[in-house]
Amino acid sequence: MTTHPGFMDSVWWSWVLLPLLIFFARIVAQTVGTLRLLFASKGFKCSSSIFGFLEVILWLLAIAQIMKHLYNPLCYIAYGAGFSMGNYIGILVEEKLSIGNLLVRIVPQKNSDELVRSLSDHRFGVTTVDGMGIKGPVKIIFTIIRREDISRVISLINCHNPHAFYAVEEIKSVKEGYFGLQPENQSSFSRFFHPFS
Repeated sequence: MTTHPGFMDSVWWSWVLLPLLIFFARIVAQTVGTLRLLFASKGFKCSSSIFGFLEVILWLLAIAQIMKHLYNPLCYIAYGAGFSMGNYIGILVEEKLSIGNLLVRIVPQKNSDELVRSLSDHRFGVTTVDGMGIKGPVKIIFTIIRREDISRVISLINCHNPHAFYAVEEIKSVKEGYFGLQPENQSSFSRFFHPFS
């Protein structure tokens, strides 16, 4: 009795569809893994645990197919390419989510009153302290903002004090700070995952 090879044994499956499936599975797994690390670094414990669970399941599915098809080098290439692309996409997604808080330090090159007033008018909490620079006394302006607001703050700096020195750094947690009104355009993804921190 003659047996006909099934679709799973065909050339199309082994050399085209399977590598593509591994590629896309690895993209999703690595994207989720990148988000897991980023959420963990910001203190979102439960969210990062959920992402970790999904990452491992997808990884197991991809690696199981590779182990079944060790003879196929396209599976290895698809796995590596999916890993690289997943890192890239994960970072892009995290940037779009704009989760977390930033500390902005500003050292104006001229009178800072107008800049401080503008930041306050835009509902950013502002603290100023006296400092000493290489050329003498300076004012240092501190503001802690949501990450999604960084472009607005930089625009205000460039508008009112275009030659000011400023530095931006991420901070893990904030307590009792003033952040003004909650932005209306906050992503639904952010609203969903914040309670699971």
